[in-house]
Amino acid sequence: MAYVAFPSGQAEAAFPATLLSDTGLVFHNPTHDFPQQISYRRVAKDSVIARIEGVNRGQTQAINFPMRRVRCSDEGS
Repeated sequence: MAYVAFPSGQAEAAFPATLLSDTGLVFHNPTHDFPQQISYRRVAKDSVIARIEGVNRGQTQAINFPMRRVRCSDEGS
């Protein structure tokens, strides 16, 4: 299994899965510029944290993207 990214204006980048568990999923590509790792971690029944991390311009960097399930609205239907 791999995460394949198609960043705007760049070639696609594949990140093979390195960890799969009931609460998390990690993809890793050490040759990619940034990020080198993409992960998803379940923190509750209705929420996950996506995270990108790696070395960017010589500095270790990590960015979290908290996500929570929300109720879909019936408006407009």
